[in-house]
Amino acid sequence: MSLNANAVRVAVTGAAYVAPPKATLPTDAGAPWDAAFTDIGWISDDGITEANSADTTEIKGWQGGATVRKVISSSEMSFSFTAIETSKTVLELYHKGAKVATTSGKSVLAIKAPGPDRRTFGFDVIDGNSHIRIVVPDGEVTETGDITYKGDEAVSYELTITAYPGADGTVAIKYSDDPAWGTTPAA
Repeated sequence: MSLNANAVRVAVTGAAYVAPPKATLPTDAGAPWDAAFTDIGWISDDGITEANSADTTEIKGWQGGATVRKVISSSEMSFSFTAIETSKTVLELYHKGAKVATTSGKSVLAIKAPGPDRRTFGFDVIDGNSHIRIVVPDGEVTETGDITYKGDEAVSYELTITAYPGADGTVAIKYSDDPAWGTTPAA
């Protein structure tokens, strides 16, 4: 067995981005984001959580009732994080379909019943010189947490983004300039 401590990664810092649907996507981990992408701002120290789930159906054999196969009946990829910076971008993500209108330095947010609001999302995950870039070409905020207004903590906006499959089935794309991605540990 060959262990490589240099391949252990920690998500030290990073960023979350949002753009209109069908924005120009990056093609590697180091290229600048297209001008259509907006940095969502400060994220809580919990970072970004990627979740993958699948529902399966068991097929049992008549002879003894043993499971002979599992069929994936549905799957989902999502990303969750808590934005702790209040901005037009965050407010409009949290309150789907709402738009902030600002006139003479005064803003109004007319909150509407949520409707579809698909967008393009991106995430940078950085550990020193190791960089992972995740792109969700078609995603949507599908869950939000409660907002607490309290004197000893930041007003925060919990967001969960669901990644939807494209025509070819791709739900997300990951790029990296991390040399560990191209190596296989020796047995």
